[in-house]
Amino acid sequence: MTIRKGESWGEAVESPVGMLVLPDDAALRAHVVAARQAGNDPAPVGVSGGNLARTMGGGGAHRFPGTVTRAPVDIVRVEAGGDGAPAVTWAVSSVVVRGARNRALLYAMNAQFLGEFDVAPRSHPNDGKIDVLVVDPSMTWRERRAAKRRALTGTHVPHPKLTARQTAQYEASYTRPVTVWVDGVRWCECRTLHLTVEPDALTLHA
Repeated sequence: MTIRKGESWGEAVESPVGMLVLPDDAALRAHVVAARQAGNDPAPVGVSGGNLARTMGGGGAHRFPGTVTRAPVDIVRVEAGGDGAPAVTWAVSSVVVRGARNRALLYAMNAQFLGEFDVAPRSHPNDGKIDVLVVDPSMTWRERRAAKRRALTGTHVPHPKLTARQTAQYEASYTRPVTVWVDGVRWCECRTLHLTVEPDALTLHA
């Protein structure tokens, strides 16, 4: 059950003996994708690094074995279409869309952080929603640089050329092919994108 405002989330537990511990978001995504492609729910795992672990207040291989936070988290189904057959994958932390000259057009966040940047200060990985930040294509290089500096502290929004929303589903279409990055890994090029949150899909230890 997704978290509601004011409710506690997660519990401190001793990490299970022999539990699989993954190093980062990309490895965690691979675990989720393998399970989903087999028609299964992903098994509970630990994660010792990456943006999702940081969002949960964890991170660090030294925490395993030991006391960690166990909590349910959402994942995001990602469907991309274009000139070929639709492609499907899953994200645990972030989906980033980039256009010409590698300019970011969209951030869809299940985690709060993306590397050193506090991209989605309001994001929670178990609220049944993704935090979507759309970048106006007219945003100049100077404006992007200034916003990037402010993103280090999560103060880049509100901004007249950045549109932020929280939603359980999101669709976007583009006149030219764009590049989609999922959990820090380049995934595909597409013209249409459909994101759907799958609540409570994974039990994570961090």
